[in-house]
Amino acid sequence: MVAPETSGGGDTAPQGAGAAEPLVAAAELAGPPGSPIHGVITFTEVAGAVVVHAEITGVPDAGEHGFHVHDTGDCSAADFSSAGGHFNPAAAPHAGPHDSPRHAGDLGNFTTGADGTGTLDLTTDLLTVAEGPNAVVGRAVILHAARDDLATQPTGNSGARIACGVVHLGGPRP
Repeated sequence: MVAPETSGGGDTAPQGAGAAEPLVAAAELAGPPGSPIHGVITFTEVAGAVVVHAEITGVPDAGEHGFHVHDTGDCSAADFSSAGGHFNPAAAPHAGPHDSPRHAGDLGNFTTGADGTGTLDLTTDLLTVAEGPNAVVGRAVILHAARDDLATQPTGNSGARIACGVVHLGGPRP
């Protein structure tokens, strides 16, 4: 289940098991060389769910862009194909972030304004920051050129990959 959040996740450093502080992971999103796209995505594990907070700037086209966690934490290919497919440990069909079943990595659409910036907040119970089969650490976050239609298999027909970031344990890096 995914629910919209009204406030962003914290930037707390990761703590050991049983600590009062939540586990946090983050990715710095960037487009290919020369692209103005830049963003920070945080994943904060709280009470059996993960709060996803994304802030992205420099997106050239206003509107909706497919936004997903991909299987492999590798952004080395110029087209970001090295990130593999959507993160899908349960072999579920592609769907929207409020649908069930869906890929664990289905985060829906990221909306940017005319100035190329946007913010997204959502909560999902299909990802974890802690180790395990649904762990987001070591995976990639991808922003796509087009809107995810939330139905077309296996990727939502969301077009080219225009930005990528690898998720690491801990808050955003300075």
